[in-house]
Amino acid sequence: MTALAAAALVVSGGSIASASGAPPRTTHRPCQYTQTPDEPAARRVPLPPDPRHTPSHGTVGMAVRTSQGPLPLRLDRAKAPCTIQSFVHLARHRFYDRTVCHRLTAYPTLKVLQCGDPGGPGYKYKDELPVDLPPAPSDPTGVRRLYGRGLLAMANAGPNTNGSQFFVVYGDSALRPNYTVFGTVGAAGLKTLDKIAAGGIEPTAQDPAPVDGTPVLRTELLSVRPSCLP
Repeated sequence: MTALAAAALVVSGGSIASASGAPPRTTHRPCQYTQTPDEPAARRVPLPPDPRHTPSHGTVGMAVRTSQGPLPLRLDRAKAPCTIQSFVHLARHRFYDRTVCHRLTAYPTLKVLQCGDPGGPGYKYKDELPVDLPPAPSDPTGVRRLYGRGLLAMANAGPNTNGSQFFVVYGDSALRPNYTVFGTVGAAGLKTLDKIAAGGIEPTAQDPAPVDGTPVLRTELLSVRPSCLP
């Protein structure tokens, strides 16, 4: 079950080739943000800035208002500078506003809420994978790592396909280290996540008690903005 759940932490879609055969536009600095013509933006946004020296020190606060309560985030530039450059870019263009967190999981070793608009931003970029996560205690093989409660990470559709979807971890989870970690959730956000998780997952005709699916408590990102950290 864990392997299946881990494999499913992906964005919808994932096609990256252009149907016309024309090469997609790519920024030429370190982050190399690349257009995905076959997966156009759900909301029109330009490619993110890609400076020669992407900021890689310090933290960025994000004030996230949801329909279920606050979800404050602290982004760590040292962990994932290109990811944060993109995330802040999307927030400043109001890409995340009025989007719905579409997925909640409640597996024994995978407890996350996934957000970030299934349509995607119209571009992809490289992984910045974690190298300091401890082994997951539930995995005797040592392959999976502990994505601890409160971590913020990117969902993807395979290597180097990051876009706009992200997930927040409300309970310690065991995953292969294939997902970029780029920040943490504040204390008020953990309370919000616990509330959403306690609400459960929408039952379906096939499964009256699912552990993976749409949250019962509809969770809409009302606004996502950079903020001053306390």
